[in-house]
Amino acid sequence: MSQIRSKNTTPEKIVRSALHGLGLRFRLESTHLPCRPDIILAKHKTVIFVHGCFWHRHSGCKYSYKPKTRVDFWEDKFRQNIQRDLKNEASLKELGWNVVTIWECETKDADKLAAILKNLIS
Repeated sequence: MSQIRSKNTTPEKIVRSALHGLGLRFRLESTHLPCRPDIILAKHKTVIFVHGCFWHRHSGCKYSYKPKTRVDFWEDKFRQNIQRDLKNEASLKELGWNVVTIWECETKDADKLAAILKNLIS
């Protein structure tokens, strides 16, 4: 697991490129927020989390499969990830931020991603 990147993943780069193509400017880091979202659109008071379907358990997604070995470890890991995601989303909403989650599988379809991102600014 040490080889798995937490920053600058391919899905994040795809979303950032699409945002840039729409003319939106964003930040990647902020010291003023209680957690670390992947993308911050300060002008729109919106944060974007780009979640991997496997790690964050995107329900109904083919990429969200269950490993066959070390089942207890993985179930605990996934449960902790989901709890952390819910806590982070709640703390950001409490501060008045809009929270958007874009799943890894949604970044594979450019039209679907563009539709999601256009809804952010309308």
